[in-house]
Amino acid sequence: MRAELGDCQRCRLAGGRKTIVFGQGDPEAELMFVGEGPGADEDAQGLAFVGRAGQLLTDIIEKGMKLRRADVWIGNVIKCRPPQNRNPEPDEILACQPFLEAQIRAIRPRVLVGLGKFGAQWLLKSAEPITRVRGRVGSYEGIAVMPTYHPAYLLRNPAAKKDVWEDMKQVLALLGRPVPQ
Repeated sequence: MRAELGDCQRCRLAGGRKTIVFGQGDPEAELMFVGEGPGADEDAQGLAFVGRAGQLLTDIIEKGMKLRRADVWIGNVIKCRPPQNRNPEPDEILACQPFLEAQIRAIRPRVLVGLGKFGAQWLLKSAEPITRVRGRVGSYEGIAVMPTYHPAYLLRNPAAKKDVWEDMKQVLALLGRPVPQ
């Protein structure tokens, strides 16, 4: 799949990126996290969620959920960094859509977590704001979807961490795993 993406030139983001951030993790993961798109750190390293928000996501996975980051899959709706970390445009999302669809079909996770507005809206095929859908389990092609706040939002609004923890407890229940105390 990564080879098929090649040196993607399907949208204007190709002109400003350093690397394509395909996503990483266990290709047979039961749990898949889908964010918006790469930031500066991700663009530089070619890996999803490695900056401050990524460090917080790692803490959620490892310290909170008691899972190994290497055992989940982490990716994004778009694979290239938008200039100045602006929101992705609809045509950019459409250009990357076949690749995220193929990743989900190949991995076939039991649970998808939509991180923030763009991850949640893409997975749920909905325009509802994240504040309205957060914490309500939805579905993507028969796979359970948990929409929750993006880790970058949590860095700006630490009080929302308790909401995300409630969401992650539901994710663990969907996976049939115990909730750590």
